[in-house]
Amino acid sequence: MIRRATPDDAARLAEFGARMFHDTFAAHNRPEDMKAFLSTAYGADVQLAEINDPARITLVVEEGEALIAYAQLRVHVPEIEIGRFYVDSARHGRGIAQSLMSAVLDLARNLGATRLWLGVWERNARAIAFYEKCGFIDCGSQPFLLGSDLQTDRVMERAV
Repeated sequence: MIRRATPDDAARLAEFGARMFHDTFAAHNRPEDMKAFLSTAYGADVQLAEINDPARITLVVEEGEALIAYAQLRVHVPEIEIGRFYVDSARHGRGIAQSLMSAVLDLARNLGATRLWLGVWERNARAIAFYEKCGFIDCGSQPFLLGSDLQTDRVMERAV
């Protein structure tokens, strides 16, 4: 089931987001940079503030009681940024990411957006391939600071 996050989801989103970020990127980054980033990007208070921010929408995907995926959008119509898009790695290959992206696109259309964009780490080939499959094209780059390590994200976009 896909639904909009509520304040009651903050702690679960914090745990899930931190775990997904760590599992995806820890092997390719210094532990001190991961720790620094995770300490500021994830925590029940951080996710609660994001949920309560009127310029953000967080969609959660649940299977029974388990949180298995989520997308967080930064809404600035006519464009919307996908700030986070996480699917539990144990559930990859089951169509969850495609369903979540469809929900994101439906929401963007309903909000009157004309452009959807995101930043994705240039070394995350799996995510880049997924976004390309969803119709996103590479349109540039932007810096991303992970702890003290300045990295490069590819910026990808698509029409809504």
